[in-house]
Amino acid sequence: MSVFTSVSIQQLQAWLHDYAIGELVELKGISSGITNTNYFVTTTQNKFVLTLFEHNELEELPYYIDLMSHLATHGIPCPQPIADKAGASLHMLNGKPAALISCLTGQDVEVPNAAQCRAVGAVLAKMHLAGQSFERQFPQHYQLGKGGHNQRGADWRIKTAAQVMPHLSIDDQQLLKDTLAFQATLDITQLPMGVTHADLFRDNVLFDGDEIGGLIDFYYACHDVLAYDLAITVNDWCVNADGSLDGPRLNAMLSAYQAVRPFNQAEHEAWHSMLRIAALRFWLSRLYDYIYPQMGELTHAKDPNHFQRILKLRATP
Repeated sequence: MSVFTSVSIQQLQAWLHDYAIGELVELKGISSGITNTNYFVTTTQNKFVLTLFEHNELEELPYYIDLMSHLATHGIPCPQPIADKAGASLHMLNGKPAALISCLTGQDVEVPNAAQCRAVGAVLAKMHLAGQSFERQFPQHYQLGKGGHNQRGADWRIKTAAQVMPHLSIDDQQLLKDTLAFQATLDITQLPMGVTHADLFRDNVLFDGDEIGGLIDFYYACHDVLAYDLAITVNDWCVNADGSLDGPRLNAMLSAYQAVRPFNQAEHEAWHSMLRIAALRFWLSRLYDYIYPQMGELTHAKDPNHFQRILKLRATP
């Protein structure tokens, strides 16, 4: 969502030639986020979001495009991929795979309340149920680790830990080593799996008041442990500034989620472990982006210390 790859008005006009969406009016870079390049594209017919994928290969992307289409047809508020006149939703632009999707209404929230957390818990559970009938499989050579094809799964966490380890303090090195050792002993075989968003942070949910306008940025979606997906969400939506869990928001999200998709016994027993691994995943990604920044016009790295604090808290039962 930061701008790594520049696109000119003239380039986009040529690229949109095969789309029946009207004439281009405005092209505006989106500065939030840290992974892909995103622009708002306004035409004489509507407003869209253009995404250029900075790390994904073209053959990976039909999974995400088809998933958004599937979820939208099953009542989940998410973007609809826009196809050209030939029915294709993916093309190359400036050497990067690119897609155009519908632009949803609403705004993200900086400080969520309990009602908003309740709404997010319910819609995430509905998404998990809707994903059960999504049959497309990810390309086999991208299936990483024991958690399915999660591109930020266990194998990625081990590899990234080795890359950031030399740059950490002695205390942080020990925290990382202890958490990786814990991850190695974690048994997820009894935990329900399915389609997960895997990045449902506050900036990826749009609200109109306390009503959800849509879920966005499905480009970390994968087949993984469902409770882990909820733990990722909790670690962003239901925490205080120091990383501790906020009781009212946590209870609102968990109760709303389980009213739609109740946990089994194994999920109840593994819940704290899921919170811990979810914290590890985002501490590592933020560390990597901070240590090895990617250059771009509007790029910025998020503070890794926030998730270091969360991880230290989750490491204590």
